Amino acid sequence: MKRLLEIEYIKLWNNRSSKVLIISYFVLLTSIALVAAIKFDIGPIKFHLAEQGIFNFPYIWHFNTFVTAFFKLFLAIVIVSMMANEYSNKTIKQNLIDGLSKKEFILSKFLTVIAFALISTVFVFIVSMILGLVYSDFNELSIIFSDLEFLLAFFIKLVGFFSFCLFLGILVKRSAFALGFLILWQVLEGFVRGMIRWKFFDGDTTDAIMGFFPLNSMYNLIKEPFSRLGAVQSVANQIGEEIALDYHVQLYEMAIVLSWTAIFVYLSYALLKKRDL
Repeated sequence: MKRLLEIEYIKLWNNRSSKVLIISYFVLLTSIALVAAIKFDIGPIKFHLAEQGIFNFPYIWHFNTFVTAFFKLFLAIVIVSMMANEYSNKTIKQNLIDGLSKKEFILSKFLTVIAFALISTVFVFIVSMILGLVYSDFNELSIIFSDLEFLLAFFIKLVGFFSFCLFLGILVKRSAFALGFLILWQVLEGFVRGMIRWKFFDGDTTDAIMGFFPLNSMYNLIKEPFSRLGAVQSVANQIGEEIALDYHVQLYEMAIVLSWTAIFVYLSYALLKKRDL
């Protein structure tokens, strides 16, 4: 496994565009800290975002994993480009000639996916821990290390999404078309949701059905955190509304994403095995 990761590292780090995208991605993950600097002082109105509780433990695990997950598109571009370069530069054929089996080739790509997801998760953990220790009103160890399930969900979400991108990269062979297909699939899931809701079921049933679709299942792993904020809850109470949502990570939702991950990796291998290179 170490040898396979070393091969992928050399390929990625010698590609200038991949290097720029990877560095940009981790810079963006760090930029979540800039949110703490947002302040508005307009006459008597003074607003400091960090004081609204977004960096309080354990809420910070939920907030940061939800927000930083949107930056995953940067690594998605790296992954589909990685596969496109294999075909355009004919390195995939050369690797197979040099003795790498197709199974080892797919394994090397999947290990890269896991490495990206793991490093991202550790990075978010470190940034969140620093921000929490600086700004959180609660610093008891039992509170700090509660709700770490969101980090696990973040890791599984990235692995699933990157595995989907890997499959698209192998299927389409061209990075621009693969990314276009990814956007098209997102639109398709939105269209299916609309049709099911319009023609057949109510909102809750539609959401349950859509939870089995790839991109929707990945999104559902980490629910939106904004309605958990005390300020939002207070406003809701004042207008007579009650926000009673279950924000916890569900085991069955993780199982769905892991199942899609296995399907995408298997399809990637089956496609490569069948294809004449």
